[in-house]
Amino acid sequence: MKNLLLSDFNTYLETVPFSDIKPEHFKPAVEKYIAQMQEKIDKIVKNPAQPDFQNTIEALEFSGMHLDRIQSILMNINSADTNEAWQQTTEEILPVVNDFYNNIRQNKALFDKIAYVKTHTNPDNLTPEQKMLLDKTYKSFVRNGANLNSEQQQKLREIDQQLTRLKLLFNKNVLHETNSFELLITDANNLTGLPESVIETAQELAKQRNKTGWMFTLHAPSYMPFMKYLKNRDLRRQMALAYGSRSFKNDIYDNRKIVLQIAGLRKQRANLLGYNTYADYVLEERMAEQPKKVLDFLDNLHRAAYPKAREELKQLEKLARKDGINRLEKWDISYYMNILKKQELQLDEQKLKAYFPLDKVLQGAFDIAGRLYGLKFVKTDRIDTYHPDVQAYEVYDETGKFKAVFYADFFPRAGKRQGAWMTSYKGQWQRNGKDSRPHISIVTNFTKPTATEPSLLSFNEVTTLFHEFGHALHGMLAQSHYPSLSGTNVYWDFVELPSQIMENWAYEKEALDLFAHHYQTGEKLPEEDLKNIKKSLQFMEGYATNRQLSFGYLDMGWHYHFNPDHDKDVSQIEQKHMGKTQILPYYEQNNMSVAFSHIFPGGYAAGYYSYKWAEVLDADAFEYFKENGIFNPEVAQKFKALLQAGGTEHPMTLYKRFRGREPQVEALIKRAGLKH
Repeated sequence: MKNLLLSDFNTYLETVPFSDIKPEHFKPAVEKYIAQMQEKIDKIVKNPAQPDFQNTIEALEFSGMHLDRIQSILMNINSADTNEAWQQTTEEILPVVNDFYNNIRQNKALFDKIAYVKTHTNPDNLTPEQKMLLDKTYKSFVRNGANLNSEQQQKLREIDQQLTRLKLLFNKNVLHETNSFELLITDANNLTGLPESVIETAQELAKQRNKTGWMFTLHAPSYMPFMKYLKNRDLRRQMALAYGSRSFKNDIYDNRKIVLQIAGLRKQRANLLGYNTYADYVLEERMAEQPKKVLDFLDNLHRAAYPKAREELKQLEKLARKDGINRLEKWDISYYMNILKKQELQLDEQKLKAYFPLDKVLQGAFDIAGRLYGLKFVKTDRIDTYHPDVQAYEVYDETGKFKAVFYADFFPRAGKRQGAWMTSYKGQWQRNGKDSRPHISIVTNFTKPTATEPSLLSFNEVTTLFHEFGHALHGMLAQSHYPSLSGTNVYWDFVELPSQIMENWAYEKEALDLFAHHYQTGEKLPEEDLKNIKKSLQFMEGYATNRQLSFGYLDMGWHYHFNPDHDKDVSQIEQKHMGKTQILPYYEQNNMSVAFSHIFPGGYAAGYYSYKWAEVLDADAFEYFKENGIFNPEVAQKFKALLQAGGTEHPMTLYKRFRGREPQVEALIKRAGLKH
């Protein structure tokens, strides 16, 4: 079969021909495009003309378009629909690609030309976007060893190769541990409390695996309702301890050594480049700028959240004592939180799901994007997908101009990693009169439809969909000239603003009326439920904030406080840095770090704080919408401009242009019901 990766895709809208692509196609394609990019780099280096922005910076920016796209396709498939062949291909190719990019960033002749442009170009002769690209290009070389001697560069290269291998292995181990656990219940009496839809799904899964009874797994659509609704405390305990012990069992899938190695290598890398810690290295390119500012930010929120979390826990303990439980454990929290929520808010989450069928929620997100930004989504079967569950859409603006391809992949499967994320299969850029439009995807793990009902979302899943769709809008609306500054290519503690602000519309009547209709009767969400949903913004928010802060502190523990000479025990490290937020008993057979994909293989190392940081931004930004109307066209146009700009300017410049001032933390404290 012809290797389609070896040429431009002659497909509808230049989409990826997934059905015709095999793992074995990637190696020859990567080799071809590495050679092609190297030719372009050599041409830049050998160009006798004086280095300038166009012949050096811009030429470099567009030199690796094919290679970048091939790599993104491989990485995305390996995350969303992998198997042993895809994993093996990724493990083989990624180090080769990373090594090649290291060669480029450590190419002295190329860096000398970049440095010349940096020091000899009058900034007044460049657009803001060009200035940003020049600065970003120069820094990326310096931050990847361009100023090091050859021996140090070789050391840096070895560290990066080891990190690539370890991060892939980390993910592989967690995926195996998640997939390999199953809990079979054969006595129907042990299902008490579970909704019928959950029971039906579990029975179908058992049948698929040739078992009799009800099968539960550690995948979110199974695990989350199990912990929230099941009355049997012993089974909740069994499930919680299984989830918390993933990759923590002293076997070949154990990630303890891996996280110690990753943290140690990151510190070495930072030291080699002249930084005290990996957090210092990372935060230089963030809005927060330095570790102390992050820790002060976390401490500020901790002072507001921790006392509230303790109060909220006492409410749960009071409920649990009625069932003879004298000490709350982690497997009790979701269960009693759900009971308390029903009592305080009269909000039955299972009943609420009937108003949120997945297809209507997705259409609601589309309608909101239409009212705010003039976008229209058209479902199509002309675009190939990598799995039958994936839906494809063409996206147009209000004038009928094509803006993006949008993929939606909602349901769990063995080859998909946990969680939810947005990604890209093709970037956006403008050159020589062409506006190359992006291909954007969101991936989640929602409950599949059953024989008797469609996929119904919990309200938490509704906000998850809106969150990832917010990221997708950032990508789809991109209007940059350079791919590395387009869409979500922004400072990491700014990237969550577009996603988190989108969640706000899910709490507003004017938006909910567009899509929150009962899947059987068509009835709109009752007014009382809407009021209680809005109240839920503050329900157990002290506990939720404290929990998020615990992850932020743990992240900084690994990437700011970590000392590889003394820190050898993963559990001790975890207890030390999560200790100030701890309000539940600690279990030695469980560990967060070894399955903390966000900060080890993922991109949130020294950046997990950015979720709360962006909450400050989104609360402040949405307050502006509420003051003027949540669909106010002038405010929407201002925010659309922020989305379109991507990373072309400093995020604070973009935010102040939108809001007229810097963000204020009071908006978040007020929304969450937290008080100092």
